[in-house]
Amino acid sequence: ADCAVLIVAAGTGEFEAGISKNGQTREHALLAFTLGVKQLIVGVNKMDSTEPPYSEARFEEIKKEVSNYIKKIGYNPAAVAFVPISGWNGDNMLEPSDKMPWFKGWNIERKEGKADGKCLIEALDAILPPSRPTDKPLRLPLQDVYKIGGIGTVPVGRVETGVLKPG
Repeated sequence: ADCAVLIVAAGTGEFEAGISKNGQTREHALLAFTLGVKQLIVGVNKMDSTEPPYSEARFEEIKKEVSNYIKKIGYNPAAVAFVPISGWNGDNMLEPSDKMPWFKGWNIERKEGKADGKCLIEALDAILPPSRPTDKPLRLPLQDVYKIGGIGTVPVGRVETGVLKPG
């Protein structure tokens, strides 16, 4: 994958369970890094369920805690967009929400340059596609092999380098 989107629940108790020692938030961030996913976006979801709703303090607390953890596993928090969202209400998903006037937007710094935006779709649009050299020999790691009656054996994978042509 070119990017991982880590969705973190902002609800009271939910975030704490996910970031705890054996929590899924930690596990998923570590898995993404271990599997070689270089770019990360963090969506702080359920902002409508915070106390009070759409709490800036809760967002900042979560951002700080997640930043500390992802730094330990190898991500650079300065290159990670943190976006407060409410998937249920659509806040900050496709366009900026008026329910979080305190959120001035996300900005990231990476060696390829800076990027900024206000919502999740803009963070996704800012992802840099990795270089997949076509001048190198074919490298196609197999994900699976299917045996389909009447067709034969069908390998499934992704072309990492080189070119594959029909015929």
